[in-house]
Amino acid sequence: MIAKIEQLLKEVEALHASNAEELEALRIKYLSKKGAINDLMADFRNVAADQKKEVGMRLNELKTKAQDKINALKELFESQDNDCDGLDLTRSAYPVELGTRHPLTIVKNEIIDIFARLGFSIAEGPEIEDDWHVFSALNFAEDHPARDMQDTFFIEAHPDVVLRTHTSSVQTRVMETSQPPIRIICPGRVYRNEAISYRAHCFFHQVEALYVDKNVSFTDLKQVLLLFAKEMFGADTKIRLRPSYFPFTEPSAEMDISCNICGGKGCPFCKHTGWVEILGCGMVDPNVLESNGIDSKVYSGYALGMGIERITNLKYQVKDLRMFSENDTRFLKEFEAAY
Repeated sequence: MIAKIEQLLKEVEALHASNAEELEALRIKYLSKKGAINDLMADFRNVAADQKKEVGMRLNELKTKAQDKINALKELFESQDNDCDGLDLTRSAYPVELGTRHPLTIVKNEIIDIFARLGFSIAEGPEIEDDWHVFSALNFAEDHPARDMQDTFFIEAHPDVVLRTHTSSVQTRVMETSQPPIRIICPGRVYRNEAISYRAHCFFHQVEALYVDKNVSFTDLKQVLLLFAKEMFGADTKIRLRPSYFPFTEPSAEMDISCNICGGKGCPFCKHTGWVEILGCGMVDPNVLESNGIDSKVYSGYALGMGIERITNLKYQVKDLRMFSENDTRFLKEFEAAY
């Protein structure tokens, strides 16, 4: 055994390789599981007891020297490669400019942060959905206009598969698979078949919130809305709730905030009313709870939803909705200091 170790020590000290392939072959020959050194390690059990100490020390010396030699040759090749780097004409010119977050991402993260501090967690779902989760489970009538081809992108029919028109479909998926208390926000992209203009697009982004538990009231909803408005638009922001209608909430309301440009005094942006609409909300309709397996006699809840583009327009006064999806770096650079 000692003779074999001495022979391998001499071989290791004389190792050399002219390229990375030869070096890898040497590593396999000496250091792999089936290599020469590992074979000696396997034979170590047959060494006489009085020789184990000496043989063990020599084996460890051999393995250490082999590893050091292989590593030294590897570092030599790497340094040679670095010295021979040529000019890469496909590489970006220096200095490489750092990017910035998209304004919609900045505002979305701000909305998420506010609701996270209120105990809401994020829930996500697929953008390609079935009719049940987008419409039927949310109390939409069979003849509701949102089901028409003019409003919804249909992928398949009978059964209907669509591009989701709102992130409420995520709420239905959570309700049907879990029991209250449920406190979630659902950010994501949605699609509607609309003509593209400075104020509308065929896709946009939403954040919706859902809270279902025992004894949830409209007062709870109003307080959350007030806190959100003050956190997002400033401590002096006021809110106003106007009666409205949504198939999935009852009672329902549209929420306005005092114009953050004129302070509620009236200006062209708020059409001289002093108020700007930002979201819809309401108490979850009992039919929606029952459709998703939640006992409406025990539990109640509220829901709200807003367009992220709408909130971003209010915060940064972007006049053309199309700018959010054109990837014009001149526009995006304006938000470098916004986060």
